[in-house]
Amino acid sequence: HTRTHRRTHTDAYTHTLFNFKMKKSDSTKSLLIKSEQLLRIEDHDFAIRPGFGGAAIPVGIDVQVESIDSISEVNMDFTMTLYLRHYWQDDRLAFPSSNNKSRTFDARLVKKIWVPDVFFVHSKRSFIHDTTMENIMLRVYPDGNILYSVRITVTALCSMDFSRFPLDTQNCSLELESYAYNENDLMLYWKNGNDSLRTDEILLSQFFIEEFNPSFGLAFYSSTGWYNRLYINFLLRRHIFFFMLQTYFPTMLMVMLSWVSFWIDRRAVPARVSLGITTVLTMSTIITGVSASMPQVSYVKAVDIYLWASFLFVFLSVIEYAAVNYFTTIEEMKKHKGGTVPTTFNTAEAMAFDGCFHDNDIDLQPFPDISGPNASDQPTSHHNSAQSPASEGTWLHRKRSVRKNLDFIMSNSYMIDSYSRALFPLAYLLFNIIYWSMYS
Repeated sequence: HTRTHRRTHTDAYTHTLFNFKMKKSDSTKSLLIKSEQLLRIEDHDFAIRPGFGGAAIPVGIDVQVESIDSISEVNMDFTMTLYLRHYWQDDRLAFPSSNNKSRTFDARLVKKIWVPDVFFVHSKRSFIHDTTMENIMLRVYPDGNILYSVRITVTALCSMDFSRFPLDTQNCSLELESYAYNENDLMLYWKNGNDSLRTDEILLSQFFIEEFNPSFGLAFYSSTGWYNRLYINFLLRRHIFFFMLQTYFPTMLMVMLSWVSFWIDRRAVPARVSLGITTVLTMSTIITGVSASMPQVSYVKAVDIYLWASFLFVFLSVIEYAAVNYFTTIEEMKKHKGGTVPTTFNTAEAMAFDGCFHDNDIDLQPFPDISGPNASDQPTSHHNSAQSPASEGTWLHRKRSVRKNLDFIMSNSYMIDSYSRALFPLAYLLFNIIYWSMYS
């Protein structure tokens, strides 16, 4: 029991001695070195800039990009989180120090002194992070040099050109400028030149960052004058593999699927018609889906050219079968004597055979042969008999040649499918070669 009492007495003494030392070393208890009194905040008017009435105050800018959160094609903007640091000198905040060490403060002191009013040009919305406290840091050096750092997320406009989408590159920039002070009062500049812009490792889902560099310039406003402006430029190149899987490969497969119709018997009407309609509807769905995820621009995009050209190939395959079916019907009707379908011809069998109902006793009168022996008996005027230019004979010869070719195709409609099996793939291959050589 005695030992326990002694131990308790010793712990109490140690605790009292520790508190005494802490109170002695706690500098915040002394009114002489309070922050506001040390920096003489009450002695100056911080509503005006340092060196008011003299030369423009230089303010250096240093940016570290933490992340690019999103890039929206529909809204034509991007969202970026960054650390924005300002460097300037304010002699009004200089203080004596024996060890030449700086003092660091948070957002509560920032509201009582002058800080640059830098804003983001073309920004749609932005905010300073405030968890768990406002992400603001102020560091004051004895000679009056100041470092002011703030963590910001900003969404800014990026004017994008989609004429080569999705094989495009986009050049976006975040612009910084003083809102109230023109170049006569405040001079913005990059603190360390090209090294003033630093980035962490940034990975984007649809883009690859090719360049990230700072630049500067001047902006003119008719009412207030010239202002210094800083730019954070970054060049984005889009990853094509995502769109190959989502758009290009399905489109190619639909076009190839439409070619299957050329190997199906031309008498199998339900199979070929349903295949053609299915591919056309699928292509329409793909085009609608791509258009819904893109802004409504007034010019043609690269993906639009590919999709609509592929849609044309699918549509032509349906038209090809319509021509084959029509010529097959004419061919079967001409096989009957005198070009007349007999009354015993079964219309149900005709529908199953070529997909078309035929009226009974369809009379197919042949075209009059103007070159036959009766042609000389036709009455002609003296003017027409006297005039026989060579051009008219050439026109008649071409007309007969076209008619012969048309009659040959109508009597051999199966050849249309044979030619289409080679022409359609070759034409689509040629289109792909031209397309990818132009846009890749």
